[in-house]
Amino acid sequence: MIHIITTGGTIEGLDYENPENKTEQSEIAIREFLDLANVSFPYIIERAFSKDSRSITDEDRNFLLKKIKASNAEKILITHGTFTMEDTATYFGKEELKKTIVLVGSFILGSSANTDASFNLGYAICALQFLKPDVYVVMNGRIFHWSNVTKNLESNKFEPKNE
Repeated sequence: MIHIITTGGTIEGLDYENPENKTEQSEIAIREFLDLANVSFPYIIERAFSKDSRSITDEDRNFLLKKIKASNAEKILITHGTFTMEDTATYFGKEELKKTIVLVGSFILGSSANTDASFNLGYAICALQFLKPDVYVVMNGRIFHWSNVTKNLESNKFEPKNE
C-alpha cells in the first residue's frame, strides 16, 4: 500500500503566481494521473493542505510528520512544491523514520498540456517501490537522498549538492 499525501504546489495545477487563474477546474487531482496510468497497486490519497511551498512552515512539516508516523503504510509519497522541497526532505530525514518517503513535484503546472507532473509522479512511484527506508526527493528522472539535494534556480532542476 502506498500512502499519498498531497500538500498543493504546481504538480496539482495550482498557479500561485497568477491567483486569478486558480479555479477548481484547473486543480489536477493526483488520482486523475493515476487513473490515466491505469495503475494496479493499492494506494490511498490524503490531502494534508494546499499551499505554495514557500508558505510551508515547520509547523506544517510537523503536521505532515504526524501523518507519516500515524500511517500504516511503509511507503509514503508526498506531493510538494519545488521551492522548499529540499527543506521538507531534510526535516523528515533528520527524524530517522523507518519508512520509505519520497517527495515529488513539478516545474510546469499539472494542468498544462506539456507538464512534467505525470512523468515525475510515475517515476517517483516506481522509485518508491524499490528504495530502502529513508527520505528521498525524486525529480527530473533522478533520485536524491535528502542529505544531498538542492534546487538549481538557474537550470530549474534538482541536483546533488556535491556535483
